[in-house]
Amino acid sequence: MDASKKTHNEQDKQKKVVLTGITPSGIAHLGNYIGAIKPALEMAKNDAYNAYFFIADYHSLIKLWDPKLRQEYIYDIAATWLALGLDPTKVVFYRQSDIPEIAELNWILTSVTAKGLLNRAHAYKAAVDQNELEGKADLDSGINMGLFNYPVLMAADILMFNADLVPVGKDQIQHIEIARDIANRFNHIYKTNTLTVPTAMIEEKTQTILGLDGRKMSKSYGNTIPLFAPSKKLRKLIMKIVTNSQLPEEPKSTENCTIFSLYEHFATPSEINALKERYQNGIGWGEAKQILFEKIDSVLTPFREKYDDLMANRHIIDEHLKAGQQKARLEAQKVLSAVRKKAGI
Repeated sequence: MDASKKTHNEQDKQKKVVLTGITPSGIAHLGNYIGAIKPALEMAKNDAYNAYFFIADYHSLIKLWDPKLRQEYIYDIAATWLALGLDPTKVVFYRQSDIPEIAELNWILTSVTAKGLLNRAHAYKAAVDQNELEGKADLDSGINMGLFNYPVLMAADILMFNADLVPVGKDQIQHIEIARDIANRFNHIYKTNTLTVPTAMIEEKTQTILGLDGRKMSKSYGNTIPLFAPSKKLRKLIMKIVTNSQLPEEPKSTENCTIFSLYEHFATPSEINALKERYQNGIGWGEAKQILFEKIDSVLTPFREKYDDLMANRHIIDEHLKAGQQKARLEAQKVLSAVRKKAGI
């Protein structure tokens, strides 16, 4: 029995580690589901991976300063993962702030990270450029150190668990490149291979999820559709999707069409082809929106019911996060111990 257990553990160590997290800075929307949650859940079912899922509440401190709202968003994200089918017994599911080793690793990594590397980070550069555009004498006006050091904390999230693969959108690739640079720098300075150098996983077909106004669906644009909005609200929002002024009988293109692009992520291939034919033969935008609503609502209703039940029984979420904390800390302590030893601490 011991021999077979050892064999199982050896096989488990050979698996690639996949890690993904969501910042609780707002309630989950369709863009989160299509672009991040759904692909991650598919990977969690793949026996070739050891999957780590976390709620990045430390990251939310940068912009969100309402503690009650932060707690609400934490539960929302956790309930969303669980309602959509995440099995916490088969993955490591945890809250970032429950793993104190991450904060310590963050500081150790900060000490080997060049300031020039962080100067080039997209979020920091965008904030500086905005200050310059507004004619401010202090180009760092309104920028806190949380924003500046954000890439280092993200690197700590990734390197803490020796992640091999990190699913990201194109706008997050730079963060993985920075994590790679930091891991290589630490390994070079201390002549070790303690930290695994991660690789970005990019899913091209889910890169740009269009929102209500035709731009990328994003909380910053205010054009999102909440994932678990009640049916009436869901329909109301879908009916607000911006379209052109083509008449119902006119043939319509499915290219860059918010309605059709969202439908593709919920419908079967035969349903997608049927709607594409309707577009070619002419369809009213109101009817197209109704078809989209009915499809999304039918797919999400059972998940919405599970979500509502979890939000009404938050002790269940707490139990899962507590169990995940215990599993995550066991791994984190091993990595941090090795890092501390190499750094002479």
